[in-house]
Amino acid sequence: MSIRDKVYEIIAEQAVLDVSDVSDDSTLESLGIDSLGLVESIFAIEEEFDITIPFNANEPDKSEFDISSVASIIAGIEQLVAAKP
Repeated sequence: MSIRDKVYEIIAEQAVLDVSDVSDDSTLESLGIDSLGLVESIFAIEEEFDITIPFNANEPDKSEFDISSVASIIAGIEQLVAAKP
């Protein structure tokens, strides 16, 4: 399973949607994911890929990790996975 497929699965689970409802252009807000759902999604993604996402839920606007769309989240995860030793 690709990183994209797994991220879609995690986000769909958090949003209580079908994976087919998630697209690269989706925003977490458009999928109905609130701040708690965002934190839970990030934890699930970190656990799945054994990475640490540089995201502060208390200051999401100051995060270096782009959560503006599903595509940007996937791109960030791909970079973090590629950088793993």
